[in-house]
Amino acid sequence: MPAAKTSTKSKSSKTAKRTAGKKARRKMNPEDLLGLHFVGSPSISPDGQRVVFTVKTIGKKNDYLTNLWMAGVGDKPRRFTSGDKDGSPRWSPDGARIAFISHRKKGSAQIAVIESGGGEARELTEFPEGSLGSPQWSPDGQWLAVAFRETDPDWKQSACEARKETGECDPPRVLDDPWYRLDGDGYFNGQRYRLYVVNANTGEHRLLYKQTTIDSAAFDISPDGKEIALVTSRDKRSFARGWTTEVVRIHVATGKAKAVKGIPPGYKDNLQWSPDGRRLAFSWSDKDGKKPGQNTELWVADLAKGTAKSLTDREDYCLLAITLSDAAEADFASAYSWTPDGKRLWVQIGWHGETHLATISAKGGPFRFHTSGKRQHTLGNLSANGSRIALMVGDATTLPEVHFADVPKSGTLEKSAALTLRRVSNLNAELLGKLTLSKPTSRWVKSSDGVKVQVWTMLPPGASKTRKRPTLLQVHGGPHAQYGWAFFHEFQVLAAQGYAVVFSNPRGSKGYGEDFCDGNSHSWGGQDWADVEAVAKDMSKQSFCNTKRMGISGGSFGGFMTLWAIGHTNMFRAAVSDRCVANMVSMWGSSDVYIWPDTEFPGNTWDDTKALWDMSPLKYLGNARTPTLVIHSEGDLRCNVAESEQAYSALATRGIPTRFVRYPRSTSHGMSRAGPPDMRLHRLQQYLDWWKRWMK
Repeated sequence: MPAAKTSTKSKSSKTAKRTAGKKARRKMNPEDLLGLHFVGSPSISPDGQRVVFTVKTIGKKNDYLTNLWMAGVGDKPRRFTSGDKDGSPRWSPDGARIAFISHRKKGSAQIAVIESGGGEARELTEFPEGSLGSPQWSPDGQWLAVAFRETDPDWKQSACEARKETGECDPPRVLDDPWYRLDGDGYFNGQRYRLYVVNANTGEHRLLYKQTTIDSAAFDISPDGKEIALVTSRDKRSFARGWTTEVVRIHVATGKAKAVKGIPPGYKDNLQWSPDGRRLAFSWSDKDGKKPGQNTELWVADLAKGTAKSLTDREDYCLLAITLSDAAEADFASAYSWTPDGKRLWVQIGWHGETHLATISAKGGPFRFHTSGKRQHTLGNLSANGSRIALMVGDATTLPEVHFADVPKSGTLEKSAALTLRRVSNLNAELLGKLTLSKPTSRWVKSSDGVKVQVWTMLPPGASKTRKRPTLLQVHGGPHAQYGWAFFHEFQVLAAQGYAVVFSNPRGSKGYGEDFCDGNSHSWGGQDWADVEAVAKDMSKQSFCNTKRMGISGGSFGGFMTLWAIGHTNMFRAAVSDRCVANMVSMWGSSDVYIWPDTEFPGNTWDDTKALWDMSPLKYLGNARTPTLVIHSEGDLRCNVAESEQAYSALATRGIPTRFVRYPRSTSHGMSRAGPPDMRLHRLQQYLDWWKRWMK
């Protein structure tokens, strides 16, 4: 990847040394999770002089407290709101106010507004009980647009409490549309997000658009404020045919909508008008669902000509290469932004375990990279004149923190000029300064067909590279994501406990080009397993690895691969399968994500199941000999708990040492990243106990 050398005035290692002084440092433990600050959602003011962002901490009542913080250029950050449930900050065009989503009243999300100079926030809206998306200001600052989904009347808090008084049962869910739930979001039945406009002074809201079959609402307001572009669908089977979405332009005054011409079928998201209002940018991929590993591309539609073209189809980079971490929630969305002159677009790109900021011409062409290094650079937004950017920066030993980036002068973006970074927040410095952390090293391993796979190793802090020790192979979920240079609390704890931790990006991972990512499409357990097996064999040859004490674990797709591994090899001493897929046939209809027949996976579940069963780990567990810990959440709507039930039953019936840990319905598929703190700690302790039992 061509990359510019990033200039930065803050180095995490130097900061840690200054903070710790000469005091002895300790290793990271599970309970350090409770002291971390999770920083995110940076939004720079229109004049580029201040940035507002969110800080999430763990409270005394086993909950997460999220507030807005504010910092000016060169100023120390300060807490800006105190509602403990505040997020998604958005500056008004004149910089005088900040709108945000407030969850201060239980079960009721509202748009709140606070003066940017400080003071008391006030709830602007009075939406009924439901869910709100991020608001967006109109160019004149007189109104906001927002997506809102009202809670099903039978499941509002008032209805639930009334049933408790009368002793009535909860009602059945009568469903006419298979799209009625989403992991982390819960059950919304037939309710859908609708587009509303909100008076920025009175809070009165007006329904603008509701003709859609999908439960999402990617939208953007035109520069003149007269129209809103929206991703929608009229396909009655859009629940499994996401490529059938279309883009419409809605007239704000009348509510009349017309389709944008020239946009091909495919998954579409993240609409953004060009500054002159003549073009519309959007992310796009997979025209028929048959190539799930395809790069997510950046497209631009010419509204007058009725044509659209990809700006990035000649570049083998994906806009959706997300680096996984348990120190931040996985946001599977593209990130880009127009420059104010409309000539280029800033784009966030994941590559080889790193995440960088680049620009590309609005006419297409090569990317120019403006950051570099073994870090994660996450795009926030631009100041009104485009001279400054808000972003997040983190790495394997530093949690993400807010930074300013000064943009090079006009005419230099085409030449890969480097950004000058200035750190704004450093909220984790005190804790990290007390710790000695494991620093990953990276290498490449050849798979069976000669393709190279990137591998990372984390040894216990200060450990000898030649001392033999228990070694754990981690497999990531997705599979279309990547591991990389990101802070991982769980990995740090495992390394601190004396284990060598190895993780890699096998076929199916993002960040290595389209062919690599599409390498396991239609065939889980094929080339992806060949890559994992090659990594495991290479791991066994390393000087630090005790070959009699090798373990494997992973969650989601990683849970699938863990079960696949123990059904195909006995090289591992123990295993942990977390929120797995065990049976591809049963998985099809029990997940919140529907797969259209013969697209991502071959066949179907009613009369063409052979290929699905052949790629099911359950089929091969008769060969398993490996002691296995099975973990799942009863509230997991992505991979149903029945997947782990089947795996556990098969292992237990055969007399394989196994344990099943079931977490309650209040937890979801993403529990390891965003679940209740006590459950996250319990899960991590289960890992440690299992590894201690079998690996030491």
